[in-house]
Amino acid sequence: MTRFSKTTLIMGIATLGLAACTSTEMADKETMDDAKMASASGDLCLTMGPQTPRDISSKTGLNTVMFDMAPPSTQMNLCNIHTHTNAEHKGPGFEIFAGATDDGGYQCNETPNLTEAELAPYTGTRSYAGAEPGDTIEVHWVHTSCDTLPGEGLGNCVSCDNPTLRVETQVLLVTNDGNGADMMDFAYLGNTKNGFNQPRALPTGTGTPVQFLGSTTGPSYTQSVCSPAKVTWSVRPQCAKVDAASVHNWSRSDTIFNETKSHGVRQLVTAPELLSEIK
Repeated sequence: MTRFSKTTLIMGIATLGLAACTSTEMADKETMDDAKMASASGDLCLTMGPQTPRDISSKTGLNTVMFDMAPPSTQMNLCNIHTHTNAEHKGPGFEIFAGATDDGGYQCNETPNLTEAELAPYTGTRSYAGAEPGDTIEVHWVHTSCDTLPGEGLGNCVSCDNPTLRVETQVLLVTNDGNGADMMDFAYLGNTKNGFNQPRALPTGTGTPVQFLGSTTGPSYTQSVCSPAKVTWSVRPQCAKVDAASVHNWSRSDTIFNETKSHGVRQLVTAPELLSEIK
């Protein structure tokens, strides 16, 4: 969830330890070390509320800024759909570290085991960049309390005073063998239910969503440059596969969002002072 600032985030990777570590362990250790250094130097944006993204497997959080959880998404208006490449969050089903840059984040655990058919280059009509076979994407269905139609960018979601925001989240692994989920099942396409603008459906079968208080995301923010937004997150803990052709089809069909490419990621927030406690 992005588009609130123009600051660019670049975080380096250091070689850590004398013992052999996996790339994920190395990245996590460095991120934690960075958080400790930022905390010690006073660089953490401690006056802000809880931040996102996070490791949803950890419930730890020391941020004291509290606000009410948003209502269920079915009682709010869908205001935007967009994706990030790779996953911004880290979870049980997406733990493969992809780098500490705007194009980093985490990949689905199944990525190394994809078949040749699943990884075959996509040769159909293209309308969406950053979602090639083998790529992990994190989809954000953003909902608002504002009386607004779905539209382009997150500014559309804050068109009223003091909006309440909720983001429904699913991490998807793009494949090209025709067996993945159809992104069109989760499109908007003018759908309404009980008077609210809604996606046609939200993914199921990927575990109980982890809910927590946080902020907007995207590469504009760091642990020292925080997002001021207050957002309720609902992140499903396991990946699902999605058909590559359907992602391009969604981009061409849900034109109200003007989404033509998958966005960059905000690096994982690890400083406990910047995280809410997951209840």
